[in-house]
Amino acid sequence: MTDTRYSLDDIRQNVSRIDNALLELLAERRALSLEVAKSKISTAKPVRDQTREHELLLKLIESGKLHQLDAQYVTQIFHTIIEDSVLFQQAYLQKLANPDSANPTARVAFLGAKGSYSYLASRNYFSRKQTNLVELSCSTFRDIFNTVETGNADYGVLPIENTSSGSINEVYDLLQHTSLSIVGEITQPIEHCLLTAVDTKLEHIDTLYSHPQPHQQCSEFLHSMGSIKQEYCSSTAEAMEQVAELKQPNVAAIGNASSGELYGLTSIKSDIANQQENFTRFIVVARKPVDVTSLIPAKTTLIMSTAQKAGSLVECLLVLKNLNINMSKLESRPVIGNPWEEMFYVDVEVNLKSDVMQQALEELTRLTRFIKVLGCYPSENVAPTEVELLD
Repeated sequence: MTDTRYSLDDIRQNVSRIDNALLELLAERRALSLEVAKSKISTAKPVRDQTREHELLLKLIESGKLHQLDAQYVTQIFHTIIEDSVLFQQAYLQKLANPDSANPTARVAFLGAKGSYSYLASRNYFSRKQTNLVELSCSTFRDIFNTVETGNADYGVLPIENTSSGSINEVYDLLQHTSLSIVGEITQPIEHCLLTAVDTKLEHIDTLYSHPQPHQQCSEFLHSMGSIKQEYCSSTAEAMEQVAELKQPNVAAIGNASSGELYGLTSIKSDIANQQENFTRFIVVARKPVDVTSLIPAKTTLIMSTAQKAGSLVECLLVLKNLNINMSKLESRPVIGNPWEEMFYVDVEVNLKSDVMQQALEELTRLTRFIKVLGCYPSENVAPTEVELLD
């Protein structure tokens, strides 16, 4: 009897063949999603149709069963494909709405050197726009603002809030005084690891290098390590550079594992953040605001100062409630030089050009001492369409 078993090399070649076929099909599907975006221009239909997405997922789950693919597997894959399709269409429509800003190359300022989380967020954000980057490393948040304000960069990418450590107060304070506009956002998964330059053990580590934010986001793990010296750096990239130069068995950096490889570092402990679902939201700033087409979901960010009397803030929030405007963020920061006075930062899920937002601004202007729109930009948080996974 002939042995028909495949060798390991044969199996791997078949896997590679299938992988390449999948890539070709994904490229074909993405091209078709662009045609969908073009058709929606003439019909003025929004990019997302969650009823259609729900029906599609249900059909795919049923088709998957015929191939012994479980519902969880099928749903996870197609949530990613749908998210890419939505963002790809949004980027195309935004280029049409802002032809002057649709340049193939952009100068982008971010915190730290290559490998920092801001660096990763910058690359991910502009890869969706199919934009080549001229990367400009900055050592402080203020430097990022200055670099864009003076025209030495087209965009700045800044962390604004984290699911574990909360708001980045310094960035909020700088937004209060800048002339820049928020033109985009991206949410980046933060995967903290303990990185070392030499082969060592966890119990030998007595000094940790990182930016203050990762130290804060990993505080429970650091507490479990006992007496650890925490060295603060301007970015996670600088921390990795320091550890790479020291090459000592007792020092480590907190950072991303793939970024650590750029500096010859390896991870000796992963998943060290307080929250396993650890994400940082970044904003993108530029000298000129952008127009957001009505076909895609938008966010508007504004700051306001209310009268110093009871109920003033509540009156402002009621304006949003009465107009059925969803507020996704409310942050207060002290006004420098005015003790006990607060400036409120508000994110709302509505397009600045819409009639309802214009009405809200008109009413808020009457109720506040100061109000300013910091930007209107595409919302890039594509929430997955939920389906019941019944096998």
